[in-house]
Amino acid sequence: MRDFAPTVQRLRLQYAKRGRLRFSSHRDFQRAFERALRRAGVPIAFSAGFSPHPKVSYANAAPTGTASEAEYLEIGVTTLCDPARLRLSLDDALPPGLDIVDVVVAKSADFAARLEASLWQIQFPGMTQKTLEEAITVFLDADEVLVERVMKQGKRIFDARAAVLVARVGISPEPVLGAECAILTLVVRHSTPAVRPDDVLAALRRVADLVPPTPPRVTRLAQGPLAPDGQGVGDPLELDRE
Repeated sequence: MRDFAPTVQRLRLQYAKRGRLRFSSHRDFQRAFERALRRAGVPIAFSAGFSPHPKVSYANAAPTGTASEAEYLEIGVTTLCDPARLRLSLDDALPPGLDIVDVVVAKSADFAARLEASLWQIQFPGMTQKTLEEAITVFLDADEVLVERVMKQGKRIFDARAAVLVARVGISPEPVLGAECAILTLVVRHSTPAVRPDDVLAALRRVADLVPPTPPRVTRLAQGPLAPDGQGVGDPLELDRE
């Protein structure tokens, strides 16, 4: 059993999944990130034991197929690193579309608790604003909307309505795929099981017979602490910057 240098610093990273890389799975990203650590020469710390692995922990990854501007992970390193330089070197080592947005020094161990909610944007190419507004009104008026999803433990039925705190409908100022494009903005409280955008789409189909003419485009714009009024999502790295 090898001896490894101890962790002297923990850093929190915000990264984005953009363009075609939104179709990469969480495991795909893990492999790409570990390669980037080696290419960038990051002094990553390793766990002890007979099967040591890099000290990287991931927080609440977005589902495969969704873009995101707000994914987070934490690494442990064996020598002190400058966050700004680390961001640049890792960003250069990752493929375009997997982008390091920010790096900060971790100042506490409560990061997972800060991720209380997500802000999602769903584009509906080919759908009018009126059609989407009518469906959302039916959804919001419901006390409960049960949806079904197959999970590792098997099939699960749960309520997709209670976790949705905000649902606003707008219209894209520019055509998407050559057509009018309604936009749904959601603030969704994190829960168990997590209510994902595809669960909301399933709920809209169930209560309002909403069937998008083309596959919706989903992006997580933010995740972090829920605003006091429940209408927005804050920056989870703010406490580490203070």
